Amino acid sequence: MHFLSKTPTLSLNAAFKKQKPLRNEFDTFKAELITLLDSIDGKETEEFHKNLVSDFLKNAFYKDRNYINTKEKKDLVIHTGLDNKTPVGVIIEAKRPKGNENEMFSIAKPNTKALHELVLYYFEERSKANNSELKHLVITNIYEWFLFDANEFDKHIYRNTKIKKLYDTFESDSKDKPFFYEELKKLIPEIEAELTCTHFDIRTYEKNIRNEDKEDDNQLRFLYKVLSPFHLLKIPFANDSNSLDKVFYDELLHIIGLGETKDGGKKIIQRLPEGSRNAGSLLENAITQ
Repeated sequence: MHFLSKTPTLSLNAAFKKQKPLRNEFDTFKAELITLLDSIDGKETEEFHKNLVSDFLKNAFYKDRNYINTKEKKDLVIHTGLDNKTPVGVIIEAKRPKGNENEMFSIAKPNTKALHELVLYYFEERSKANNSELKHLVITNIYEWFLFDANEFDKHIYRNTKIKKLYDTFESDSKDKPFFYEELKKLIPEIEAELTCTHFDIRTYEKNIRNEDKEDDNQLRFLYKVLSPFHLLKIPFANDSNSLDKVFYDELLHIIGLGETKDGGKKIIQRLPEGSRNAGSLLENAITQ
């Protein structure tokens, strides 16, 4: 199997890419990024750093929106709702920034324990939990982040007959994780497929993160977006451009003395009464929004 990477910019939905984040939400994101980076401690455990990732995601995006916690042996999961009764939407495999570099995934060295664990956890969610709501899978050591679309994981890994047979053997006979990982390590190079992930290194953006100059924020907005629930959980978002188009559409009708009404389930365009015409007001509101 060959692994390819793409930038956050190329990973985003075209319409979502154009949307500007709200200033207060973006400032919270920057502040939480600084807290995350400043809290890294090379002497601490993987558990410690896993909790840093959890706190960062909760405080920057998901608090009061999506439940984040461990699940069984999975480091972290993001649920699709407010509690752990809702399906898991994102699986996160978190590694220490320093101390076990040989376990961390990279494009140059992909066949590592981090990937093997992610494969096992994906199979468990799909096969044991019967979960078809997975959206993304993530590997991170806080500095580097690798985001895999669950659809690609499903296509190239979950549906691979050799890996599926290995998992079925593991599940029914052994439950021996070292055996599963070692056998999977042999299979990964044999798979003739390409798996693309989104990759970024927060250290590349550290100057922008710590710079209070708002002009530098443009470089960070794509990081903000790929980690947001609109991308990671593929939550539909309001397209402001479409809303603006509707305003202009209504205004154009208004200017020529027409309006759109509903009659039953049908939309009808009809002439407005003379006293109800106020050309220009809707257009002014649209421009000042």
